[in-house]
Amino acid sequence: MKLGIDIGVIKMIIAHVAAVHGLGISPEPVDLARVPLKRLGLVGKVTERDRRPRTDALNRLFRYFDDNERLTLRMTRIVKFAVATAMPLDEICRVEWADLDVDRRMLLIRDRKDPRHKTGNDQRIPLFAATCFDASALVTALAKELARAKGRIIPYNSRSVGTAVRRACVEVGIIDLRFRDLRHKGTSRLFDAGCSIEQVALVAGHKEWKMLRRYTQIRLEALHRLAALRAPFPPWTNKAKARREVSA
Repeated sequence: MKLGIDIGVIKMIIAHVAAVHGLGISPEPVDLARVPLKRLGLVGKVTERDRRPRTDALNRLFRYFDDNERLTLRMTRIVKFAVATAMPLDEICRVEWADLDVDRRMLLIRDRKDPRHKTGNDQRIPLFAATCFDASALVTALAKELARAKGRIIPYNSRSVGTAVRRACVEVGIIDLRFRDLRHKGTSRLFDAGCSIEQVALVAGHKEWKMLRRYTQIRLEALHRLAALRAPFPPWTNKAKARREVSA
């Protein structure tokens, strides 16, 4: 991976000096060099990370956070909020109360990350409970606990939050879990809840739908459950009883 990045930087520099300074040099040899390097396995595509914490792992984290009296960060609520909104950590730690529409249960995220634009990417997302955690209720609880409704909703440094998760994982024996994996969890749960690719993209902020392909591998049992809930019931079937059996 590191070698591939270095080669990309070299090509960018060569292309820049050729175009801007008019030097008689071509970036083509760099592309030719990639061919043998790729065959040797020294360069290639970066493997996409697809780590998603299981429910039992999340519960172990919650118990650790809640039992740790020395921890001042509201980590349980922060982790639940991360899954509920599928937001990256840097966005979670900079959204403000002024961007919250309580009545409509909407949150404005300013300058969302976009490879094509650096600023002006403001986007509203709904605060709902499609991922098993109610984002709106979590924000309300935070307001009561912190006794404030000004400034940042999560008034903590993003590095401190990330460090708290890593330390907790070590303490409870969870291997290779990072905070951004919570975003993966929230995104996959949106698909499990029956949201379309377009709807998930609006919530998670993905600009290209192809980035969501890995999340569409919904569990087969989830598909059966969705199909059963949406299918029409025969006239001789007790509708309430059938729904209870499907959701059990």
